[in-house]
Amino acid sequence: MIDLGISKMALIGAVALIVIGPEKLPRVARTVGTLLGKAQRYVADVKQEVSRSMELDELKKMKETVEGAARDVENSIQTNASDFEKSWSETAGTTVGGELPGMTTFPEYRHPKKNWRLKAGATPQWFKARSGVRTRAQSGAARVARFRPRKPT
Repeated sequence: MIDLGISKMALIGAVALIVIGPEKLPRVARTVGTLLGKAQRYVADVKQEVSRSMELDELKKMKETVEGAARDVENSIQTNASDFEKSWSETAGTTVGGELPGMTTFPEYRHPKKNWRLKAGATPQWFKARSGVRTRAQSGAARVARFRPRKPT
């Protein structure tokens, strides 16, 4: 940019003081400062945008190379798979019945249609008795009579 030394800045300041006057100089200096700040921010934004677009171009090129490599790998895998299938069909075609010896087919999986929320627990009676689980219905009066303290004899 423009190379301004101390002597040139002093000369510009003196000319501005004479032309503008001491009353308006702070306001003009403030305005010039804000304009310089805006210009610097604008230049920084332009630089950022240029670097971002360059990075985007690099990323697009990299993406294209990776996609090309992926296509090549996919094509090679497909050719190898088709070759394997051909050789497999040739070897499998020589056996009788279409199945290899020792290879059995299993039935297809069927869902048992069970509802685990409705499962009846198989808790033993001795465990229920020990932990105090109620196994029979009992009226309130019978329950009170059961746990009423005994009279001393």
